[in-house]
Amino acid sequence: MDRCRLLTRRLTLVDLFAGAGGLSAGFSHDARFRVVAAVEASRDAATAYRLNHPGVKVYQEDVRNILAARVMKDLDVTSIDVMIGGPPCQAYSVRGKRSPRHDPRGQLVDEYLRLLAEFRPRLFLMENVQGILAVEQGRFFRHIAGRCESLGYQVRHRVLNLADYGVPQVRKRVFLVGTRLRQSFVFPRPTHCGRADLAAGLPPHLTLGEAIGDLPPVESGESSEAYATPPQNEFQAEMRRRSTRLRDHEAPRHNDRLLDLIVRIPDGGSARELADAPSWFRNMQSFPDTYCRLWWGRPCTTVTTHFDTPSSSRCIHPKDARALTTREAARLQTFPDDYVFVGSRPSRNTQVGNAVPPLLGAALASAIAAHFGLAAVPCDAIRPGGRMTTGGEVGRVLPGRRRGSQLITPPEALIIVDAGDRLGGLS
Repeated sequence: MDRCRLLTRRLTLVDLFAGAGGLSAGFSHDARFRVVAAVEASRDAATAYRLNHPGVKVYQEDVRNILAARVMKDLDVTSIDVMIGGPPCQAYSVRGKRSPRHDPRGQLVDEYLRLLAEFRPRLFLMENVQGILAVEQGRFFRHIAGRCESLGYQVRHRVLNLADYGVPQVRKRVFLVGTRLRQSFVFPRPTHCGRADLAAGLPPHLTLGEAIGDLPPVESGESSEAYATPPQNEFQAEMRRRSTRLRDHEAPRHNDRLLDLIVRIPDGGSARELADAPSWFRNMQSFPDTYCRLWWGRPCTTVTTHFDTPSSSRCIHPKDARALTTREAARLQTFPDDYVFVGSRPSRNTQVGNAVPPLLGAALASAIAAHFGLAAVPCDAIRPGGRMTTGGEVGRVLPGRRRGSQLITPPEALIIVDAGDRLGGLS
């Protein structure tokens, strides 16, 4: 039998707390899925989602106003295959209050569970920060899992390090998956590993330098729309595949006092380690991982929503005297260079920092498709058209794409809904 098997079904998906569409991008680039609806409260993020996912019905509303019956009526469907989304995580973060019972953001988990009961998808995926496992000594997460089991789902969860899946960033997130199918869900296998584990036969984690090394250097307050070099590796080539000019590559403007501090910090170093740190800094209190440069030869640390502010996180460029640009952070989140973000700089940065990287979304999409018994199309079948790849499988099949004399056409679809208030990282 030819390895390039035709698909027989496509799964329909709804994305909740969708943001600008990062997680949705991982699914929409896989021909075995069809993202049909997304819910996002932020006007800028919802606009960005529409621009990047023009075929998806976007509800720019508070998720508390969404009813599954209305969505399915609008879509003219009677059921949904997959529901994905990540309720806002600030209430569970290490620096957050960790009081979900009293924090309105934490209570949005209840809205996710309400819509899960209303949509009754065959499978759901919920994403959140690792800190949710420690809330109330673990009771809160067990409560969530128990609610899902009471709805008839077989649930599993796992903490995934995004660097293990080709994302140039050490970022750990919890994924809870529930299925109404008989077989247990199997999480995707890592495709990369840390240098200490290279004996496993996997390629090493992608570094920050490998991810953004073709982007031009810019100084504080400057911008550029021209690439510095041709793509230097496969990752850069994939990010640039549909882009001829840079957008959102504008450096944040720092004051002279901060610039004087930044220029003293070496690659991967911290201002606290400086023997000649200026007096204003020595007398100031700050979090341990702030006023620090990133490492050129390592994966980036977790990209937050304030990656342009050295006082908030480790976000100073390894070589330039300034924090990251929006496009550099988007690269580190594996958004392709033609991905559009909308609004002011803080709004665009929030869209990037809150997202689930599309590349991880693609890995999860492949695992979910396999759970449904949908065969993968080998990536060499559509290499001329480009795609998002994970583990040798194709993420995107263009209608009518030929492999030799065989025509690959996406057949009848299954339905997916993305419910949420983020940038659509999952779908």
